[in-house]
Amino acid sequence: MAKLMYAQNIEVCSTCSVSTLTEAIAQAKDFDTIIVKKGTYKEHNITINKPLIIIGENYPVIDGELKGEIITIISDDVTIDGLFVINVGTSYTEDYAAIRVRKSKNFVIQNVVLENLFFGIYIEKSNYGKIYHNKIIGDAVEEYNSGNGIQLWYSNYIEIEHNFVEHVRDGIYLEFSDHCIIKNNVSEQNLRYGLHFMFSNDDLYQDNTFENNGAGVAVMFSKKIKMINNTFKENWGTASYGMLLKEINDAEIIGNTFQENTIGINIEGSNRIVYKNNNFINNGWAVKVRGACYANSFLENNFLYNSFDISYNSKVNDNVFDRNYWSNYTGYDLDKDGVGDVPYRPVKLFSYIVNRTPETIILLRSLFIDIIDFSEKVSPVFTPDNLLDNNPLIKKATW
Repeated sequence: MAKLMYAQNIEVCSTCSVSTLTEAIAQAKDFDTIIVKKGTYKEHNITINKPLIIIGENYPVIDGELKGEIITIISDDVTIDGLFVINVGTSYTEDYAAIRVRKSKNFVIQNVVLENLFFGIYIEKSNYGKIYHNKIIGDAVEEYNSGNGIQLWYSNYIEIEHNFVEHVRDGIYLEFSDHCIIKNNVSEQNLRYGLHFMFSNDDLYQDNTFENNGAGVAVMFSKKIKMINNTFKENWGTASYGMLLKEINDAEIIGNTFQENTIGINIEGSNRIVYKNNNFINNGWAVKVRGACYANSFLENNFLYNSFDISYNSKVNDNVFDRNYWSNYTGYDLDKDGVGDVPYRPVKLFSYIVNRTPETIILLRSLFIDIIDFSEKVSPVFTPDNLLDNNPLIKKATW
């Protein structure tokens, strides 16, 4: 508190006694506030090496002139608020960022606009930070020479909320980053993934929108993840999906919407996951299970007008499907309890055939396909005979 009492303000402008951000940082004492007036400041390799608050008035432009990294934070207790940062350098050997935080804690990056960037915000071995209300707009064309919008590497307890990211490689990328909260972000039209994380545990992803990205969202080699009330939409392509789960264990996927994706969720080697209260709408495949998936529960989800609801590549099933609504269900409910009296078999023989021979997809709407699906339903030979929803809902599930 004593430090804050003696803190002062330093103004930066073209006609001020201090005309560059670099100069202001050099003059500032710990916990001072630097106010950057509206204007364009051509600077790069700006290093913030002491606790400071840096505030932009009316979005002053920090122009890196494509020369390299622009702002690097190497001190605890730094806040950056209201800057417009442009023209990060591109390199094939260095991950230049508009703003990098390195080995620091208690940082805040908010109300920042980043354009013409390589990497946007890069958090490296830093903890207890907040990344709020930023707009990151790249112009990525090829994966090999583009970076990610928000990247965390070995960073824990980071809050990423209300950011908008588009036209970068991966919108939000986490690696070895635990106990993070990612909420209310929009990540769309990115080259590869809207969200991509690996080896990151105990994270919460809530109320985000991942739309029209190259391959959707990839979730790999992580545990105790909660993904709640997110939207995965319009991720189309031969290698696209709303979400890929690979080697994910003990997770909760609840209240999400998977709409108009080639594959809603593509699952491989993932166990003890609860899928509940999700909507799968107008996807090619709602859920594609590629094997080694055990003790998962699909409870009270809505499967609406997907070409295929569930696809399996095995005759063995160790997962539970219960009280889901299936738009293709044709059973009856004589006792009017809201649950169908006839179990529903969501895996069709044709989806099994398409898995083996993709070209057969052109037969999707033919009468021949209806006949072979009916025969498999009556007497399963190729699909798991115990993969049933014994309590299919008659009306859409609501929660």
